Amino acid sequence: MPVNVPTKPVEDTVPKVNDEVAVGSDLEFQYRWWKFERIVWTFFLLIVIADVLGVFGRGPLAKAHARSKDGTIDLQYERVERFSTPSIMTVKFGPNAIRDGKIQLWVSQSVIKQLGNQRVVPQPLISTVGQDGILYTFPAASAPASASFALEPSSPGVFDFALQVPGAERLSARVYVMP
Repeated sequence: MPVNVPTKPVEDTVPKVNDEVAVGSDLEFQYRWWKFERIVWTFFLLIVIADVLGVFGRGPLAKAHARSKDGTIDLQYERVERFSTPSIMTVKFGPNAIRDGKIQLWVSQSVIKQLGNQRVVPQPLISTVGQDGILYTFPAASAPASASFALEPSSPGVFDFALQVPGAERLSARVYVMP
């Protein structure tokens, strides 16, 4: 035999709009949510601006320029590079780097291994593997002379490298390789 249980209608405590839909509001929560959204949008905007400027590579902030105090080497390179992405490092030589129609340039081992030197333009006359680097000998009729190194980093990380014309000041720099 069924038992009659008294029932009472469900009352909605949420106010209705135009007697159609029950809508609840929590303004305190809504204000906090809007504040969170503004913080997230600001963060995303800063990331996009940093990327356009080159903080993550390939922009004005990623490009670097270094010059030795004695003026034998003027170096242009990318301070921020990407893993397995080609880049060019250009070395311009001052007039006192030219000796007997030739320029010698010592390049540290890190340019070859970590920064992944692919080729050198112009082709050096002689390449001598030495302690902690390679000594390149280039032909040079007159200043300005330059050499370009095509790089493709083999792994992410922070790498220091050095360049030097024998008998002149050594020029050191640092490259950040992003994944």
